[in-house]
Amino acid sequence: MMMALYGGLIIGLAAALLMIFNGRIMGISGIAGTFVNMIFTPSARRAQAGEFGWRAMFLLGMIAGGVLLSKFSKVFTEASMVATDPVTLIVAGLLVGVGTRLGWGCTSGHGICGIARFSGRSIIATVIFIAAGMAAVAVANALIRTAGGN
Repeated sequence: MMMALYGGLIIGLAAALLMIFNGRIMGISGIAGTFVNMIFTPSARRAQAGEFGWRAMFLLGMIAGGVLLSKFSKVFTEASMVATDPVTLIVAGLLVGVGTRLGWGCTSGHGICGIARFSGRSIIATVIFIAAGMAAVAVANALIRTAGGN
């Protein structure tokens, strides 16, 4: 319970610092999407000078944080995953990415930063995210039970 509290405080602090020092919302899909666009479109990188570096460091920090957490914590070993097949995980990740672009944001942008700014669009998006997650878990549990799992 305390680890979740500390994690939430750190995420909130990071979102606040990014807004204060860069004037940017900490939406991971937007940060990552723009970064990938800059990699493949040199004109986009030139048009947004100064954006590439902080986005690269932000994404590198997220990856490094996950790697360090997996090395020094039992969080990942205690979590259960529905699928571990690399192809399934890649396809699932791509679908999440497409969904966040279609929804004009992700849980970090809408759920953390948008709700903190009292954005009606973000509140609606977050309710939809939570409902879709609940539906996905219900469907997955039903499929597991039907297949003879727990």
